[in-house]
Amino acid sequence: MDARYFKPRIDANRHESIAVIGADVRLFPRGVYFQTMNGRQWIRRFSPLLVSIRSLSTVAFVATSVVPAARRRRIYSRFFGVFVVIARQLLAKLGLCFVLLSPDVFFAAEFDRDGWRLVQPGYHLEFPRDHGPHFDYQTEWWYLTGNLRSTDGREFGYELTFFRYGYRSPSRRSPVRSRFVMDDIKFAHFTITDIAQKRFYASQRISRGAYHDAGFLSGSKLVWISDWELDLDAGFKTAATDGEQAIQLRLQPEKQPVLQGKDGFSQKAAGDGHASYYYSISRLDTKGTLRVGGITYQVTGWSWFDREWATNQLAPDQAGWNWFALQLSDGADLMLYQMRLKNGGIDPYSTGKLVDAAGAAIDLDDFILVPTQYWTNPSTHARYPIGWHLRIPQAQIDLEITTPVPNQELNLSVTYWEGAIRVNGTRAGHPVHGVGYLELTGYGSAAPGSANGIEEHANSG
Repeated sequence: MDARYFKPRIDANRHESIAVIGADVRLFPRGVYFQTMNGRQWIRRFSPLLVSIRSLSTVAFVATSVVPAARRRRIYSRFFGVFVVIARQLLAKLGLCFVLLSPDVFFAAEFDRDGWRLVQPGYHLEFPRDHGPHFDYQTEWWYLTGNLRSTDGREFGYELTFFRYGYRSPSRRSPVRSRFVMDDIKFAHFTITDIAQKRFYASQRISRGAYHDAGFLSGSKLVWISDWELDLDAGFKTAATDGEQAIQLRLQPEKQPVLQGKDGFSQKAAGDGHASYYYSISRLDTKGTLRVGGITYQVTGWSWFDREWATNQLAPDQAGWNWFALQLSDGADLMLYQMRLKNGGIDPYSTGKLVDAAGAAIDLDDFILVPTQYWTNPSTHARYPIGWHLRIPQAQIDLEITTPVPNQELNLSVTYWEGAIRVNGTRAGHPVHGVGYLELTGYGSAAPGSANGIEEHANSG
């Protein structure tokens, strides 16, 4: 499906936003602005009508400002229900069909002091819409990892992750003509693990996208930076090149998206806002080419796709996380994470999911993870637990997790360990083996998906 058919809304002035197939519509004080699909141009239309609509919404907001919040939400709901109907009829008469209006009304949302929307329970994830960006939240990422094998049996791992970090919240944006006014920064990490040679290659790209060299939703592209990209059509396609290393892969989901946490609401710590919207496609059949050391291989294997967006998911007392994505030989998949505290403990909000071969998922809260092997960077002295013993009593799972390449540390603008792992053990008394990826953050520097970690990227770019 072409990406333009699910271009998401952008709450450009926090309150008023409508997404239309083929274009974005932003409602501003001086008119309605339609954004062309390349994201470069805003076209002003229908100012007098919008002034009336906006004035009416402002009167309603001021008039109810002294009403208790719960009652105010009910009043707003009725008012904006009428507004939505009017907007649908108006745009239909203008020939703008298939109007998409947000199912979660803006006034029920909460925002931080900078105007970024906070993650709350109740958001309904929809696909393919939520494969796209969510500009009213400050951070998000598209995350691909996989274990691949060439036709001659050579094994590889890869990671390609795209990040977006917002600088100007929707409430602080306005239509501008300059390409140099930046709402967000885009950056990406690309790695290849050559298991036979025990070599690890890592690189990054950072861009504001001022010259359309990076962005979101153009044709079939979900996200791109230069020639690194993730596309959505019948499945997914991805490509990245860095010198003598490159991938060009087609990925076909074998299972439906799994909503992590409760219906996609993933609480990471105590308190409002310390959460993300999070889903995974835990097994994608992967085919294509991989180049390492200047030699190109035909490869097949399995990939894992994670999507997450939030504004402030980590709490001040959290240091980082240990994250596991495991694909077992019996068709089951496991996602587990431990949120680590600065005092050395594990946050009780650590959790996981078991996805069976048919795609059915159950929550995992009683898993036990014990480190069995460490690797220390001789330069930075960051010490990573790269081997683990995993037990999940409720699922009768007992696994040993190891890595064939100890040094898979990304020492980029932020430093963390992310690499290919191997799994052996039992499930319900039957032998299983598998592959996967392990991410260890907060050992060498701030976590790459945290606000501090992304600030480090921004400052380096």
